[in-house]
Amino acid sequence: MERDTALKTLSALRLAVGVTSYVAPNFGGKLFGLEPEANPQGAYLARLFGVRDAALAVGPLRARKKAQENWIELGIACDVADAVAAGLGGGKGYLSPATTAMVGGTAIAAAVLGVVALRG
Repeated sequence: MERDTALKTLSALRLAVGVTSYVAPNFGGKLFGLEPEANPQGAYLARLFGVRDAALAVGPLRARKKAQENWIELGIACDVADAVAAGLGGGKGYLSPATTAMVGGTAIAAAVLGVVALRG
């Protein structure tokens, strides 16, 4: 996959997840196998995550050269942290195995796309 394609694909996915998490946090949570009704404060956290993902989607598309690389690197760091968080959640038992795989797999896939975009 070419750098430009990886970056645009990653940005589109981040924007979709980010907007959904911000605008419809309970719906977005359910898509990822979470139970938002069990914790009504989760909508607040989903919106924090959503705006972060939206910023990580738009930032590298607007930036050039080194600034673009910085945005991509920051996104990879967030994705790796998200994957670790999924593993911790699964290990502690507050995420089901299916949810752990879904959110962890999504984070890993995003990190891989980021690396492709960075190295492309």
